[in-house]
Amino acid sequence: MRREVLTWSDVDKLIDYLVPQIHGRFDSMVVITRGGMIPGGFLAEALNITYILTASVRFPADFPGMHDPEQIRYAIPEFIEFPSDDALRDRRVLVVDDVWTKGRNSITVANRIAAAGGTPETCVLHYKPTTSLYPSKSPTYYAAITDAYMIYPWELDRGPERFSIFN
Repeated sequence: MRREVLTWSDVDKLIDYLVPQIHGRFDSMVVITRGGMIPGGFLAEALNITYILTASVRFPADFPGMHDPEQIRYAIPEFIEFPSDDALRDRRVLVVDDVWTKGRNSITVANRIAAAGGTPETCVLHYKPTTSLYPSKSPTYYAAITDAYMIYPWELDRGPERFSIFN
């Protein structure tokens, strides 16, 4: 798998590309942990969003041994942390993550926000349409399309080779 290592300057350029795409005012932002934390901070500052919440979601199909695409797509998520319905109702919410690989995190968080009565729009730095489990959906906003394994400057000590995922 092709890897791409980004610098802080690369991230700045991606944020600079995203900001003009995002129109209107958002009442709040939900950042998906852990990947959305840093891009969310940059975007919150650039878009002057001060009401920032976090969502932490885990899928049991993310564990080793799960390879069936249907099992992965329909796995029931565990919400480790999620804002209350009252914090989302009647709000336009920007949902931020670093990358849309399978799309499950962004779709799951956006659907739960919508169920609470909010209006979610999704935003990522990188979109991978070839690996998405939702071919008819895409992020509302994204800075770049890729098929590479992205390594952001805040995670230089991580990567597939460190964990022998692709060895």
